[in-house]
Amino acid sequence: MKKIMLVFGTRPEAIKMCPLVLELRGRTDMFETVVCVTGQHREMLDSVLETFNVVPDHDMSIMDSGQTLFDITAKVMAGMRRVLDVEKPDVVLVHGDTTTSFAAALACFYAGIRVGHVEAGLRTYNIDSPYPEEFNRQAVDIVSVLSFAPTEASRANLLREGKLAETIFVTGNTGIDALKTTVRADFSHHLLEWAAGSRLVVMTAHRHENLGEPMHRFFRAIRRVVDEFDDVKVIYSVHLNPVVGQAAESELGEHPRIRLISPPLDVIPFHNFLARAHLILTDSGGIQEEAPSLGKPVLVLRDTTERPEGIEAGTLKLVGTGEESVYDGFKLLLTDVVLYEKMSAASNPYGDGLASKRIADILAEKIR
Repeated sequence: MKKIMLVFGTRPEAIKMCPLVLELRGRTDMFETVVCVTGQHREMLDSVLETFNVVPDHDMSIMDSGQTLFDITAKVMAGMRRVLDVEKPDVVLVHGDTTTSFAAALACFYAGIRVGHVEAGLRTYNIDSPYPEEFNRQAVDIVSVLSFAPTEASRANLLREGKLAETIFVTGNTGIDALKTTVRADFSHHLLEWAAGSRLVVMTAHRHENLGEPMHRFFRAIRRVVDEFDDVKVIYSVHLNPVVGQAAESELGEHPRIRLISPPLDVIPFHNFLARAHLILTDSGGIQEEAPSLGKPVLVLRDTTERPEGIEAGTLKLVGTGEESVYDGFKLLLTDVVLYEKMSAASNPYGDGLASKRIADILAEKIR
């Protein structure tokens, strides 16, 4: 029996790794499954673990107020050394592009332990956008011996970079797996009642490169559009970063048709809000994958995206962070019925909800 350890520390990672944890833990005849969380996001991480009923075997609890990338990296490296010495796993699975994933993968490389990268091969090829995620994911892919790419485009990136074809597996995205358990037909919430009869816009914004003036610009654009359309209401699930909250309050606060939700919504209400939205505004990566499976158009508040499949499929549109570009893109999608229907009907390029099963099958075959 092979020991598989999964390491993650943020809310987005947890949403995408918990379905895989459950799949692996269900195969007790094949795997001993160990879960290690770093606590890079504390409150937001814990709510996801509770939702999926995942109890970690190890919890580093690294989060401190005002922590920096230096702090996170150093604490994860030190914590991983201790956990690896105790568990001695056959392979460690990390996810995506967080500092937790980078530091955990580096620790495994130093310890001579194999790394499997879930959501491998995503690229913008701009090291500063998104920051530090583009560096993190490229670095993790360098040390990984198993690459679980969500799409053929991600696989192609890895092949161009010299990864061996026999180590790359196209699985779909595990985030789509999560939606199968979180989106519910009978879900109700007082904010959905507040939005009833309106075109509901769900928004998130938190990227490091958008902090400061870019965020203020697109918040102003969003308020202008809401002022012009009486049938539009916005629910913004506000990130815990106080800089984000201050910007949101200053530009969007006290508007009768905008609700700022802090702390941010837990995963079940948030996914169900997405499912009932008219459209979505976001700078998040994961939402760019989730929304297509729900048939929701997405305006991406960024200048680049590592998920070009959604752009090519027609379900995503980059609108940047400029006030006028966001205003124009948002208003167009509210007024152009043909464009809206085309984006809503676009196919989902990110999988069929069976990614966790595929990854488990591959591990069963490849880990010796």
